[in-house]
Amino acid sequence: MLKKILTALVIPVIVVFGPPATAWSNSSKSSNIHGQSGTLQKMIVETGSVTMQLDLDRLNGSAATTGTLESVHFAVGANSFFSILVFNDLLRGAEQGSMALLPVEAAVPAAGTSVSQATRLPLQLGASFNQLVVEKLPSGESFELAVRDAKTGFTFFNIEGHQYEYCAKAQSLSLKGGRLVMSKEFANALGRPADGGAVVGTISMGAAMQPVEISDIVNGEIKSVTMPALHQPLVGSTPGPDVIVGDLPAMQQFGSAGTQVGLAIATTSCNAGTEDLDWFALPQTDHPVIPQNLYRMSGGANNDERFEQIGQSWLKHAFTALTQDACGFGCNGVGGPHLGGIGSRAWVNPFSGAFPSTANNHGGHSHDGVSHRVRVEVDDLNQNLNQGATYFAEGQYVTPHEYAWCQAHPGECNMYNNVSYRQFMVSGTTSFTFSAVGSTIWRKPAISAWASTGAEVNQVQPDPGNDGIWFMGYKVTNPGPGVWHYEYAVYNENLDRAIQSFSVPLAPGTNISNIDFHAPPQEPGWPNDGTFNNQGYSSQPWTVTQSSDFITWNSETFAQNQNANAIRWGTLYNFRFDADQPPQSANATVGYFKTGSPSSVAIQAPVGIATPTPSPTATATPTETITPTPTPTASPRPTPSPRSSPEPRPRPSPAPRP
Repeated sequence: MLKKILTALVIPVIVVFGPPATAWSNSSKSSNIHGQSGTLQKMIVETGSVTMQLDLDRLNGSAATTGTLESVHFAVGANSFFSILVFNDLLRGAEQGSMALLPVEAAVPAAGTSVSQATRLPLQLGASFNQLVVEKLPSGESFELAVRDAKTGFTFFNIEGHQYEYCAKAQSLSLKGGRLVMSKEFANALGRPADGGAVVGTISMGAAMQPVEISDIVNGEIKSVTMPALHQPLVGSTPGPDVIVGDLPAMQQFGSAGTQVGLAIATTSCNAGTEDLDWFALPQTDHPVIPQNLYRMSGGANNDERFEQIGQSWLKHAFTALTQDACGFGCNGVGGPHLGGIGSRAWVNPFSGAFPSTANNHGGHSHDGVSHRVRVEVDDLNQNLNQGATYFAEGQYVTPHEYAWCQAHPGECNMYNNVSYRQFMVSGTTSFTFSAVGSTIWRKPAISAWASTGAEVNQVQPDPGNDGIWFMGYKVTNPGPGVWHYEYAVYNENLDRAIQSFSVPLAPGTNISNIDFHAPPQEPGWPNDGTFNNQGYSSQPWTVTQSSDFITWNSETFAQNQNANAIRWGTLYNFRFDADQPPQSANATVGYFKTGSPSSVAIQAPVGIATPTPSPTATATPTETITPTPTPTASPRPTPSPRSSPEPRPRPSPAPRP
């Protein structure tokens, strides 16, 4: 099941409907349900059949036509997305879509072969016979329906004069009285342009329908929406719901403000699971939320010394979901027509996926070109300042459905593979264009790209079953004689407690310099953004302290400032320095922001021969004891959201390298 998401600000869709009818022709209808209450169903074809009665003499241009019609039969492709709207069991009309026509017999030979009259089709129609569809055309076209080649879009016949009949008790739809009118392009292809518009047969259809979306309407307003599962075999490859980012097809700049630009990243979701993934529109809260991030790899002799996050967005809520098979898992589930909104990450528990029904309420302020989008400093993209740098876009899905399934089925937990990334080329110095490089790397965070350059990246889960995971990445290089550069990256994938301190052991007498810290830009405070007093998260650089045996960076504690600049979910922070001692195996100490005892994680550090045990830095009062369980991250396989401009976040001024 594919769900394609263009992460940009959206405008709500207003759906209107015509008057009640059990029989409905293709004439225009008034469009309103003002003040009405009831049940609105969107239904698609479950199974069905289509019969065309063709005048083959006329179709083949015979001057001696008998006017005899020959029958050609088709089955309708199961779960074809030819949809109708039914309000209080009365048909309101058809929506744009199509139904696949599957010939009941084998492919029909072209004209000129020694077969029955019923199979004497013109060459062009015979070549497309196994890939025809009946398509509901967009409003405003001269015809409502057409028979087309599904792959090329070539129109053979337009349909006129038809009438729909719907039986609510049987949930069945029929189409009667349709006349097949030769299209102008088919007539031109046959070398007979004068036959364009000629009636060459009739068409009828009968189908069993099934609801894919049921809305409760009260006084003309939608109050709730449910999406029943399709009646079809399960097609996924893993038990339960399993949403992944299947593709990151595009990235685009949408605006700018001050020193920043606002970007949007398109994401395509795929469900690898055997259960339909819940994707219910707000105010329901059982749907994924989607953040997007941007990273840059640069520095050092090979431009891969450091891996930094340079941008992050707000969240997308419940966008339209299309039903296709982009990831090769098989096509399951249904599309959803409801547009959602955007909301702050602060509202969401990234482990459980829980958020309130008002999580996309961000009224009371105006937007500029970077508000809520992936906001990035211009200097971080300027190609005059970043020659040779490599850029990676990342998308993530966080859904309460996977969490609920994991709690009920502990052996079928698919909550930790919802992040994918893709490399992009960047062009420009003040405004920017982006082009994708290679394929999207599934089920791995972008920091995995750093691992492919020799960095060590390990996964840590401090409280299995109760909170999420984070990653420790590090690389040590030797930029000059007697100088080693230590580069550390801490990435929080879906750890709700967040990270507040990072401590690296040092051998006594170690001289360090070029101490630095890096974090991505934060959104300013907005009304209803979920942060304490709507102040937004702090961008204050972490405090650094050094003693004879360790160096520590830390933000304020939760008790000091609930909006402190902790490493929250979906963000990566960097810590770095130069030292005059070579690397040895050691343990860093990581302290948590909201709750929990510190974790020790494997790194390399300038500790000499001995490996001292550092004293953990203070955090908020812990409420539980945690046993860390680091596990290695597997190697990656080869294989636009949202807009005031905060002041640029200050960075420490490092001393010159020796």
